[in-house]
Amino acid sequence: QMHGLVLVDKFGNSLRKSIIWCDSRAVEIGNKAYYDLGNNKCESHLLNSPGNFTASKLAWVKLNEPEIYAKVDKFMLPGDYLAYRLTGLINTTIGGLSEGIFWDFKDNNTANWLLEYFDIDTFLAPDIIGNFTNQGIVNGLASEETNLPKGIPIMYRAGDQPNNAFSLNVLNSGEVAATGGTSGVLYAITDKSISNESLRINNFAHVNYSPKNPIIGKLLCINGAGIQYKKLKNSTNSKSYNLMNQKASSINVGSSGLVVLPFGNGAERMFNNKDIGSHIINYDSAIHNNNHLFRATLEGIAFSFVYGMELLKNDNLTPSLIRAGNDNLFQSEVFSTTISTLLNNEIEIHNVSGAYGAARSVGIKNQDFKSYSEEISKGDYIKSFEPDTKCQKYIDAYNIWKEKLEIKI
Repeated sequence: QMHGLVLVDKFGNSLRKSIIWCDSRAVEIGNKAYYDLGNNKCESHLLNSPGNFTASKLAWVKLNEPEIYAKVDKFMLPGDYLAYRLTGLINTTIGGLSEGIFWDFKDNNTANWLLEYFDIDTFLAPDIIGNFTNQGIVNGLASEETNLPKGIPIMYRAGDQPNNAFSLNVLNSGEVAATGGTSGVLYAITDKSISNESLRINNFAHVNYSPKNPIIGKLLCINGAGIQYKKLKNSTNSKSYNLMNQKASSINVGSSGLVVLPFGNGAERMFNNKDIGSHIINYDSAIHNNNHLFRATLEGIAFSFVYGMELLKNDNLTPSLIRAGNDNLFQSEVFSTTISTLLNNEIEIHNVSGAYGAARSVGIKNQDFKSYSEEISKGDYIKSFEPDTKCQKYIDAYNIWKEKLEIKI
């Protein structure tokens, strides 16, 4: 997981429970930093607002738990801590620092000026190692505790979303990894180290980033996605998602005017942290039944992805390829075809998981991502969803949905 905070003392002992990614205690600290430092400084150097990320969480500890901060020798992400427990070595990656909003993309260095703003000692940052290098070996103590053989090298680490994109072989500018689980994610690759959407879109060093080859992952999250479909499944006592998908396919595009805004899972970053809630609009019991609800919900979630992609396009992205795993919402033809048609992009479905992708990261030799991509793409591909040639009905339905959304936001 990205954005968490682990603190250790000079003996390597954890000083407090990890403050994980979804803990919102540092929101106001990050917001104040953004306005104090200025949007131009944050956007041109960090490509982000400090927000509620690791740097702001560390500042929260200094302000609210000074007795703990006084003992800190190093800060880490949770993944860095796991690697430390296995190897006895404390280090991190550029990607990890960027996930915590500690990396200055313009100066290609740790953002010491941000640490100094928070009055945080710069020596607390771990040493930097490469993503695809020998980062240490499993030591004797870790071997005893885990039953892993002593001497296994750790050759790769990454946050969950960069790793998911890597698993889908999304490594080049214009390629997009899409995830349609409880929440939705668009993780798009660009080679442009600029952003004018630092409040609604996050930008991180991708797994193949280097100062000479600055490959950036632009992350857009949609909190309200699959969770809306899950609640509908429960409320209608449906036996399976596959059956719901089949019934949705029996309804025409646009769901006979029924509109679903699927944003009932908290504040949405792409709406500037507004919580607009979940809404079913234009329901008419004389016209609509459960099948209409199934389709309207899938369309509403798909439209959310399209809306998110519009934000990414406005932030210097030109999507050339979209890939998704063969699970969750992308198993629905209604959902996938709706997105494909409105974006006029093919969506490739691949049979991979994040764990599978991470495990085969050892296939990267000498930073040769091109050969690696060509090799792994042979066995993963399952099928593609193509844009519907009769696209106007999708456009009309999306415009109606967008009108209803704009009233709420």
